[in-house]
Amino acid sequence: MMTHSATSKDLRLRNRAAVLRRMVLDGETTRADLAAACGMSAATVTNVVNDLIGEGLVAELGHVPSVGGRPIARLGVVAHGAHVVGADFGEEWVAVKLFDLGLRRHAEVRVELDRRTVTGEAVASAIRDALDRFRAEHPERMASLVGIGLGLPGIVEHQDDGPFLYAQTLRWRRMPIAEVFDLGDVPVFADNVAKTLTIAEHWLGAARGSDEAAVVLVGRGIGAGFINGGRILQGLAGSAGEWGHTKISIGGPSCQCGSRGCLEAHVGGDAIVRRWLPDEDELAFTGTHGVDRFLAAVADEDPRAVRILDDAVEVLGLGLANLVNMMNPERIVVGGWLGQRLMAVRGAELERAVRAHSLARPAEQVAVVPCQLGEDAIATGSALLPLDRLINGELRAPWAAGSGVPSDSGDPPGARPRATGRPRTED
Repeated sequence: MMTHSATSKDLRLRNRAAVLRRMVLDGETTRADLAAACGMSAATVTNVVNDLIGEGLVAELGHVPSVGGRPIARLGVVAHGAHVVGADFGEEWVAVKLFDLGLRRHAEVRVELDRRTVTGEAVASAIRDALDRFRAEHPERMASLVGIGLGLPGIVEHQDDGPFLYAQTLRWRRMPIAEVFDLGDVPVFADNVAKTLTIAEHWLGAARGSDEAAVVLVGRGIGAGFINGGRILQGLAGSAGEWGHTKISIGGPSCQCGSRGCLEAHVGGDAIVRRWLPDEDELAFTGTHGVDRFLAAVADEDPRAVRILDDAVEVLGLGLANLVNMMNPERIVVGGWLGQRLMAVRGAELERAVRAHSLARPAEQVAVVPCQLGEDAIATGSALLPLDRLINGELRAPWAAGSGVPSDSGDPPGARPRATGRPRTED
């Protein structure tokens, strides 16, 4: 009897997750469309939808006419029914963003950091300050905050005594995430920045619908996330995806990880700028500022800058070809602040380099595409960490106790709930 009860509960949770996930991703829908998309009976979908309405996460938006029958109810998520926060820590900054259930971005705080002295405590303090600002400016939305997601540079391991961050390039060894990033009563979830980028692009962007893809993050550092069989590959303890530290030369340039010859040491943002300006102060022209100055020189046809960019595109193409040969992905999605810039100015050349260095058959099967979510991608993927828990029933809906969604929700009275397949800013 107990086994039957547990199985029934698990089935209800799976059905709830499938329906709510589909509604978050697809926007407005109907019960009939949900039944077809989720492979459920109409009665099952009706029961799940009724439960979600009771939790304050879903609402009927009106009706559409039907031929020869009763009007068909349109359904959508209640955008203000829950909120999540995503934080993107990029070594030189932390960007903290507030999203609603429809993945509409309502607020953002960005804090610049000095990477020479940055600590986990400094990052956590910046996030706390952002949360305080959100509470002051959006108290009604923060009242329905269900969780905070962190995108962190390095390896995030979930061990028996909690999650830990190993950020070798920052010289951070086994940082206890729950202790350092204690943000109050709201649950905190964390993953590597490349994996949060992968989550975002798989849910909402260029990797959506693909069961076999590689999403690469190219910035100051380089990483990747691999979608294998529709799931993100984690490896033994979470470090799968450290593609930037694969070696492409013996005795090559030194890497910030302490080794030599890493892909990141050849084509990371700082590595490219340092090759172009070897005599400049190391911190004067690194990061996005340095790369933008470098690309401006390329646009002005500075021959040395053009040659360095040509070499970087060829080497990055070589690194991506290694992924093609190893993983046989359907798509390679190129993201990160440097990756987006390279795809904009040299996307066709990069794709040619990938195909030239790959085995012929997997090269025929792969598409090399830019990420779709732009600067919001990592924070969005971080916010999806708690949202996924809410969808799966691991986090409780804010108004599930029956108090109802507050009328002071930040949306006009009577406004329909909003859903979207892409994050967007508030109108």
